[in-house]
Amino acid sequence: MVRRMTEMLTWLQTYQPLLWWLGAISIVTFLGTLIVVPLLIVRIPADYFLRDKQQARDGRQQHLLARLFGFALKNLLGLIFVLAGVAMLVLPGQGILTILIGLMMMNFPGKHALEQRLVQQPTVLRALNWMRAQANQPALIVPATTATTES
Repeated sequence: MVRRMTEMLTWLQTYQPLLWWLGAISIVTFLGTLIVVPLLIVRIPADYFLRDKQQARDGRQQHLLARLFGFALKNLLGLIFVLAGVAMLVLPGQGILTILIGLMMMNFPGKHALEQRLVQQPTVLRALNWMRAQANQPALIVPATTATTES
């Protein structure tokens, strides 16, 4: 038992800089999501979850490389949000909401159905609408099949 404690202390001392960096990144991520996630939630159109397919923006006016770069950047940023949200499921932060924001930024098959399943969770919808109410934005409108007794 004493030997294991000594090994653990040695390991902690060996990787102390790494642990400090991980702790700092965790704090920055937590504080960043406290600011960024509510700002993004307020920007969601109230009828976003009623749309069957997301309406593609007319990108014909942009060069192909610019569209591809924007597409890749948006999906990469969405992936970062999803990964940060997954980490926040065990670390401090708004895990599910961060994952939802990340998913909304990404493009993949079945995205809309996954978003619907997440937003149909009463606690998620309540949290989203609370943040929107704080910014004087209308509540999100969800289909009757996914709506809960929220208003």
